[in-house]
Amino acid sequence: MDGFPVVLTLPVQWGDQDAFGHVNNLIYLRWFESGRIAYFERAELWARAGDDFGPILASITCHFRRPVNYPDQIRVGTAVTRIGRSSLTVAHRVENREGVVVADGDSVVVWYDYRVGKPHPIGDDMRAAIARLEKTGRPD
Repeated sequence: MDGFPVVLTLPVQWGDQDAFGHVNNLIYLRWFESGRIAYFERAELWARAGDDFGPILASITCHFRRPVNYPDQIRVGTAVTRIGRSSLTVAHRVENREGVVVADGDSVVVWYDYRVGKPHPIGDDMRAAIARLEKTGRPD
Protein backbone atom coordinates (compact mmCIF):
# COMPACT_ATOMS: atom_id res chain seq x y z
CA MET A 1 0.00 0.00 0.00
CA ASP A 2 2.04 2.95 -1.28
CA GLY A 3 2.30 5.96 0.99
CA PHE A 4 1.42 4.04 4.14
CA PRO A 5 4.43 2.97 6.22
CA VAL A 6 2.33 0.80 8.53
CA VAL A 7 0.00 -1.80 7.02
CA LEU A 8 -1.96 -4.41 8.97
CA THR A 9 -3.75 -7.42 7.52
CA LEU A 10 -6.86 -8.38 9.47
CA PRO A 11 -9.55 -11.02 8.92
CA VAL A 12 -13.17 -9.95 8.71
CA GLN A 13 -14.93 -11.64 11.62
CA TRP A 14 -18.40 -13.19 11.36
CA GLY A 15 -19.54 -10.95 14.24
CA ASP A 16 -18.43 -7.80 12.36
CA GLN A 17 -21.58 -8.03 10.21
CA ASP A 18 -24.84 -6.32 10.99
CA ALA A 19 -28.42 -7.38 10.23
CA PHE A 20 -27.97 -6.32 6.59
CA GLY A 21 -25.19 -8.87 6.02
CA HIS A 22 -22.28 -6.46 5.59
CA VAL A 23 -19.66 -5.16 8.01
CA ASN A 24 -21.15 -2.64 10.43
CA ASN A 25 -19.91 0.95 10.13
CA LEU A 26 -18.45 0.92 13.64
CA ILE A 27 -15.99 -1.81 12.65
CA TYR A 28 -14.30 0.48 10.12
CA LEU A 29 -13.45 2.88 12.96
CA ARG A 30 -12.07 -0.06 14.95
CA TRP A 31 -9.87 -0.94 11.96
CA PHE A 32 -8.66 2.69 11.86
CA GLU A 33 -7.88 2.43 15.58
CA SER A 34 -5.94 -0.81 15.10
CA GLY A 35 -3.85 0.89 12.42
CA ARG A 36 -3.24 3.95 14.59
CA ILE A 37 -2.14 1.86 17.57
CA ALA A 38 0.17 -0.24 15.37
CA TYR A 39 1.67 2.98 13.99
CA PHE A 40 2.25 4.41 17.49
CA GLU A 41 3.83 1.13 18.59
CA ARG A 42 6.08 0.95 15.52
CA ALA A 43 7.19 4.58 16.05
CA GLU A 44 7.67 3.83 19.77
CA LEU A 45 5.67 6.95 20.64
CA TRP A 46 4.60 5.75 24.08
CA ALA A 47 8.18 4.87 25.02
CA ARG A 48 9.20 8.43 24.12
CA ALA A 49 6.36 10.08 26.03
CA GLY A 50 6.54 9.49 29.77
CA ASP A 51 3.96 8.27 32.26
CA ASP A 52 1.59 11.25 32.17
CA PHE A 53 1.48 11.87 28.42
CA GLY A 54 -0.23 10.04 25.60
CA PRO A 55 -2.56 10.28 22.65
CA ILE A 56 -6.21 11.27 22.85
CA LEU A 57 -8.51 11.21 19.83
CA ALA A 58 -9.86 14.67 18.94
CA SER A 59 -11.73 13.86 15.71
CA ILE A 60 -12.20 11.16 13.12
CA THR A 61 -13.71 10.99 9.64
CA CYS A 62 -14.53 7.91 7.62
CA HIS A 63 -15.60 7.77 3.99
CA PHE A 64 -17.31 4.47 3.27
CA ARG A 65 -16.49 3.55 -0.34
CA ARG A 66 -17.79 -0.04 -0.62
CA PRO A 67 -19.42 -2.60 1.65
CA VAL A 68 -17.34 -5.44 3.06
CA ASN A 69 -18.77 -8.91 3.62
CA TYR A 70 -17.68 -12.03 5.45
CA PRO A 71 -15.47 -13.83 4.60
CA ASP A 72 -12.79 -11.38 3.57
CA GLN A 73 -9.44 -10.09 4.66
CA ILE A 74 -8.71 -6.39 4.80
CA ARG A 75 -5.52 -4.33 4.84
CA VAL A 76 -5.36 -1.17 6.92
CA GLY A 77 -2.80 1.45 5.91
CA THR A 78 -1.78 4.20 8.33
CA ALA A 79 0.37 7.30 7.83
CA VAL A 80 0.95 10.60 9.61
CA THR A 81 0.25 13.45 7.19
CA ARG A 82 0.72 16.44 9.51
CA ILE A 83 2.52 17.15 12.77
CA GLY A 84 1.33 20.23 14.61
CA ARG A 85 2.47 21.71 17.90
CA SER A 86 0.58 19.11 19.96
CA SER A 87 -1.42 17.12 17.41
CA LEU A 88 -1.02 14.68 14.55
CA THR A 89 -3.24 14.13 11.54
CA VAL A 90 -3.34 10.42 10.74
CA ALA A 91 -4.50 9.11 7.36
CA HIS A 92 -6.27 5.75 7.15
CA ARG A 93 -7.05 3.51 4.18
CA VAL A 94 -8.79 0.13 4.19
CA GLU A 95 -8.62 -2.22 1.20
CA ASN A 96 -10.36 -5.54 0.67
CA ARG A 97 -8.66 -8.76 -0.43
CA GLU A 98 -8.66 -7.60 -4.07
CA GLY A 99 -6.95 -4.31 -3.19
CA VAL A 100 -10.09 -2.22 -3.69
CA VAL A 101 -10.38 0.76 -1.33
CA VAL A 102 -13.43 0.17 0.86
CA ALA A 103 -12.91 3.10 3.26
CA ASP A 104 -10.58 5.98 3.93
CA GLY A 105 -10.41 8.92 6.29
CA ASP A 106 -8.32 10.61 8.87
CA SER A 107 -8.13 11.34 12.53
CA VAL A 108 -6.64 14.10 14.60
CA VAL A 109 -4.79 12.84 17.64
CA VAL A 110 -3.69 15.25 20.35
CA TRP A 111 -0.66 14.49 22.48
CA TYR A 112 -2.16 15.04 25.91
CA ASP A 113 -0.97 15.60 29.46
CA TYR A 114 -3.43 13.51 31.44
CA ARG A 115 -2.12 14.85 34.75
CA VAL A 116 -3.08 18.47 34.05
CA GLY A 117 -5.77 17.82 31.41
CA LYS A 118 -4.20 19.85 28.60
CA PRO A 119 -2.44 19.29 25.27
CA HIS A 120 1.30 18.69 25.51
CA PRO A 121 3.82 19.74 22.82
CA ILE A 122 5.15 16.97 20.62
CA GLY A 123 8.88 16.70 21.29
CA ASP A 124 11.67 16.71 18.73
CA ASP A 125 12.46 13.03 19.38
CA MET A 126 8.87 12.05 18.54
CA ARG A 127 8.89 14.23 15.44
CA ALA A 128 12.12 12.61 14.30
CA ALA A 129 10.79 9.08 14.94
CA ILE A 130 7.66 9.82 12.91
CA ALA A 131 9.71 11.35 10.08
CA ARG A 132 11.98 8.29 9.97
CA LEU A 133 9.02 5.89 10.02
CA GLU A 134 7.34 7.80 7.21
CA LYS A 135 10.54 7.73 5.15
CA THR A 136 11.89 4.24 5.84
CA GLY A 137 9.17 2.26 7.63
CA ARG A 138 11.39 2.19 10.75
CA PRO A 139 11.54 4.59 13.72
CA ASP A 140 15.32 4.31 14.25
